[in-house]
Amino acid sequence: MEKLVIIGSGPAGLTAGLYAGRALLSPLILEGKEPGGQLMGTSFVENWPGEISILGPTLMKNMRNQALHCGARIVSEELVKADLSVRPFVLTTSTQTLVKTHALIIATGASFKRLNCKGESDYWGKGVSTCAVCDGPLYRDKPVVIVGGGDSAMENASFLSNFTTNITIVHLLPQLTASPSMQQRVLSNPRIHIIYESTVTELEGDGKRVTHAVITNQKTGEKTLLRADGVFISIGLSPNTGLFREYLETDPFGYLTLKNGTETSVRGVFAAGDAVDNRYRQAITSAGTGCSASLDAERYLHGPLFKKSD
Repeated sequence: MEKLVIIGSGPAGLTAGLYAGRALLSPLILEGKEPGGQLMGTSFVENWPGEISILGPTLMKNMRNQALHCGARIVSEELVKADLSVRPFVLTTSTQTLVKTHALIIATGASFKRLNCKGESDYWGKGVSTCAVCDGPLYRDKPVVIVGGGDSAMENASFLSNFTTNITIVHLLPQLTASPSMQQRVLSNPRIHIIYESTVTELEGDGKRVTHAVITNQKTGEKTLLRADGVFISIGLSPNTGLFREYLETDPFGYLTLKNGTETSVRGVFAAGDAVDNRYRQAITSAGTGCSASLDAERYLHGPLFKKSD
């Protein structure tokens, strides 16, 4: 029987684990299918307090080690089923292990959306992905296409410019939506070209890897065939909350709704990070809500709302 289980190991989950460990709750963290979360695919993080610049994977390694040092337990398993209709809550992991817990913090984050265009699924992992940092060196001196106009798209483009001079950003809107500093970095880079008011409507390949992207202008309908040895999709995020929607209230986009801090609609279940944040989506805000969720869970377990029979 666990006092507290934390689902997810990004900034929110690990910060929650750090605080819960210090509170002597001995929390169990299920890392999930993407240990470390989105920052594992980020090159340099330059807006984390106390660090002028730090690699995303290094930051997450440090946070993981600190959570362990403070008393959290971390297992490399994924949650595949959750029953929040009973007490204690019953969780099923990817190894079919049943875990019972009195309190739960959901920090499952969000995943990048896909284009859902023709050819995308055929070449996913064969030149088509969301992580330029993971695969960038493979595209040295090769043409690549990035779809999107936000910070993640700019991050991918900037990183890839270290390897190739032929980078095309395809963006649906007439202007970029990234932060001013990220826009400036891309707009001043001669290796990066931007096609506005267009989208990728089809991906073509040779059966083994992607080779071309079909670009369609949203105003004129004109189609252009663009050579692309790599295509990186950066068009926004979708919260990883599907396992909980049967029990917990969400907004129309699937983000968990909160009350009184980090409480969900079920007593004893708390949430933090990108699973609840449809506005800021920053590592530091995720960490902050992870802290809040841990404090709320601690007060719940030690307070009058928690019944020993739970």
